Amino acid sequence: MTAPHEPRLARVAALVADPARSRMLAYLMDGEYASASELAKAASVTAATASGHLAKLLDAQFVVCEPRGRHRYYRLADAEVAHALEALALVAERQEHDRAWAHPARARLRLARCCYGHLAGKLGVSVFEALQRDGRLGATASGFELTAAGRAWLQGLGMNPSAPQGRRRYAYRCLDWSERRDHLAGQLADELFRHFIAKGWLRQGPGRAVEVTATGHRDLLPCLSEGAD
Repeated sequence: MTAPHEPRLARVAALVADPARSRMLAYLMDGEYASASELAKAASVTAATASGHLAKLLDAQFVVCEPRGRHRYYRLADAEVAHALEALALVAERQEHDRAWAHPARARLRLARCCYGHLAGKLGVSVFEALQRDGRLGATASGFELTAAGRAWLQGLGMNPSAPQGRRRYAYRCLDWSERRDHLAGQLADELFRHFIAKGWLRQGPGRAVEVTATGHRDLLPCLSEGAD
């Protein structure tokens, strides 16, 4: 008899299930680099134990390491890892969602953050809701497309959106980690985020945090609330 196939999912679940490693991964979910000593402190383990955990996370390609001089810094490997951890957190925090997001360490991420190229948090949800008003988005088999009304609205914000490019999905729903509602992902969402940064309405802070500038409060936020009930 051949040995039963071990699903890769089981190995990944076992990796995340360790309390120390899960605390390290949670610490890195804000997008900033962290040293081994910072991660050891976050996980409440010794430096030697942290080193062993980090070796396993590196081997599984959950994190990457960047040497800087005499020091080594770690971050989540890519957007796929971050999205997987966010999905697990959505399930794990169902009973304590509001309390978890009231923590000061998360407060700066809840208003606005970068979701690996597009905007997330309360502001990301607001942008998606504004695009859904007045027929600005039309449904497609893979998500959404801009309608004439949507293109005109974006042009009013000074943006000339590109046509869909290649095989990448143009616009689709992405469940927001903090808000438990959808924000927009895809090519259009990435273009929107870059446009808001270029206009000076948003400013990227440390890690994934995004700040609304004074100009953004004046010029962007009113546009997002127009026509809302």
